[in-house]
Amino acid sequence: GNLVAAGGQGAPLVPAFHAAQFSAAQTRVVLNLGGIANITILEPDGTIRGFDTGPANMLMDAWVQRHLGTPYDADGAWAATGHTPARLLENMLADPWFKQPPPKSTGRDDFNLEWLKRKLQQTFGEDKSTWPAAADVQAALLQLTAQSIAAAIRKHAPQAADVLVCGGGSGNRALMAALQAALPCPLAHTDDYGLSAQWVEAAAFAWLAWCHDTNRPAGLPGVTGARRPSVL
Repeated sequence: GNLVAAGGQGAPLVPAFHAAQFSAAQTRVVLNLGGIANITILEPDGTIRGFDTGPANMLMDAWVQRHLGTPYDADGAWAATGHTPARLLENMLADPWFKQPPPKSTGRDDFNLEWLKRKLQQTFGEDKSTWPAAADVQAALLQLTAQSIAAAIRKHAPQAADVLVCGGGSGNRALMAALQAALPCPLAHTDDYGLSAQWVEAAAFAWLAWCHDTNRPAGLPGVTGARRPSVL
């Protein structure tokens, strides 16, 4: 509420914690792969920027649930059986949201199965018999996540020395491999830097509560676009 009142976005909230936990002597990116992907760019001079890059697991989870009835595609195994239709991936990456300058945030209102259906119709027409196999669409969704994240990092943190990954998607081996292939710098799990990839968000919210109690501003203008740092 304080962020929105100060003219900013309500998210992302964790970059201040990422800075406290993971700052380094070189530019570092912390990538959270939840439903949505968000990055924190940590500069050696203490500058912190952060924004959502687009969908991480959200579309993949929704698609696998619809077609296989499972809540997620474990290890990206189903996506790995498919072949990405290049035209579909191109059409999805052309969505104007990706071109918006940061700071920005997104969610289910922007990226959902209706959005995917529109992209399939635009690419292959109304006749579903001409659409790719469901596994091929899953492969394209995995590439959409990897390519949109990599494009954001290349554009906004070209000097990044490494990318530390956390969140549920960090356990998806096919996604991690696609990300590493798309990125110009090494990829690692936050586990290698002292905090389990599955615990980062929980630890961040405990830290945000501590910030609130100690009156420490954790809402950062470089992340939310608000006019001033704010106590959350």
